[in-house]
Amino acid sequence: MAHTKVVRFVSVMVVFAMLLSACAGGAAPAAPAAQAPAEQAAAPAGEFSWRAHEGESLKLLLNQHPYQQALVGELDKFMELTGIEVTYDVFPEQNYFDKVTIDLQAGDAGTYDVFMTGAYMIWQYAPAGWMEPLEGYINDPSKTNPDYDFEDILPDLRNSEMWNLQPGAANLGQGSQYAIPWGWEANAYMYRKDLFDKHGLSVPTTLDELVSISKQLKELEPGMAGIVVRGSLNWATIHPGFMTMYSSYGCKDYDDKMHPQMNSDCALDVTAKWVDMVKNAGPEAWTTYTWYQAGSDFGAGKAATLFDADILGYFQNQPGTAAEEVLGNVAWAPGPLGPDGGLHTNIWIWSLAMNSGSKKKDAAWLFLQWATGKDFLTTGATQYSMVNPVRQSIWDNTDFQAKMAEQTDYLSTFETIAANDMKIQFTPQPLFFETTTEWAQALQDIYAGEDAKARLDKLVDSLTEQLQDAGLYQE
Repeated sequence: MAHTKVVRFVSVMVVFAMLLSACAGGAAPAAPAAQAPAEQAAAPAGEFSWRAHEGESLKLLLNQHPYQQALVGELDKFMELTGIEVTYDVFPEQNYFDKVTIDLQAGDAGTYDVFMTGAYMIWQYAPAGWMEPLEGYINDPSKTNPDYDFEDILPDLRNSEMWNLQPGAANLGQGSQYAIPWGWEANAYMYRKDLFDKHGLSVPTTLDELVSISKQLKELEPGMAGIVVRGSLNWATIHPGFMTMYSSYGCKDYDDKMHPQMNSDCALDVTAKWVDMVKNAGPEAWTTYTWYQAGSDFGAGKAATLFDADILGYFQNQPGTAAEEVLGNVAWAPGPLGPDGGLHTNIWIWSLAMNSGSKKKDAAWLFLQWATGKDFLTTGATQYSMVNPVRQSIWDNTDFQAKMAEQTDYLSTFETIAANDMKIQFTPQPLFFETTTEWAQALQDIYAGEDAKARLDKLVDSLTEQLQDAGLYQE
């Protein structure tokens, strides 16, 4: 994302907001508790009330993203409902996670009560004690709206944010709930259906077909890349299309003793073919490509296909964003299958979590359940761009289905992915960011000409040493 100035929103106090509401537009915040309607009156002791913390204030730390824009657009409704004042800061993704880490490290001296995060971040933040476990709030009827319906959140998403703090793939879905899913991304294949029709091409269903069709498109449409995928020196290069293809192929990142597997025969085959595809069909500056560059190229008509987050294709298929020849010509399909016909899609989950250093935890929980509740998320999905809702009830919503039916095969692609091992395919471990960024470096080095087997052996040796030093590697 391009560098932008920090955005700051400061809400005003309830009475002052009422005075200004005619100028500002929109609904005014609720009146003080004594004048509130009966349904907003204080609940009897031990019963849930949205106004239990009226007059308190919260501060949010948000990543610049379409999901954040939906939240900001509806935030007055939370303040009106609860009487809680909310301010927030928004940072671009290049420095967002650094900002989160610095604030969480400050403990009780931290600035923010609630923050946006990804599920992978739990593996770093939770062992350090920076994230508040949420199951106690979820299960307390005096703190949680009886209509919240936590079970409505897709189980693969809920379980991906439960962890018992132990490294190993079997340990997700156990332990504490450290974050609440808010919006997510399934990695899928997006393509220009007009170009596929023009050249008589079919959607690839295997890795070999993916490589072949990408190269064909580069030859047939020399003014654009045959495929665009991420390639920058960052952990995020590994997790979208590459990890989905790697997992569908049957490859593992670590075995059950935390031994790195990136140089297995399976991993070598996938890596060599992936790099061959990027070198011969991808963009020239592939090693600089992030989410933003990949999406922008596709939306601008500079790439025929995109293997990345499904919502990225949606954002690039909108009026005012897509080039004229792209708009309305984007279609979706699941990623190619592995040799055994398996589809194992890796996902990214944008989530909301509570800073364990917050001094206003009960008020923060009110915000968390509102922002992840049915009313807001339905609005976000139908009126904004939160088009991968975390709740099953919204996928079943006819208004949402009608909206997404305009995107060719988006809903059917989701249904296929959801029915075939849609989850975080990485093994949870606290060195995830360092080790996965080093994995991306290995891909770049192979792209630059290093022997794939030798470079992956070197990667495994390095990761083994790091895991041993951290006490994560089991002999």
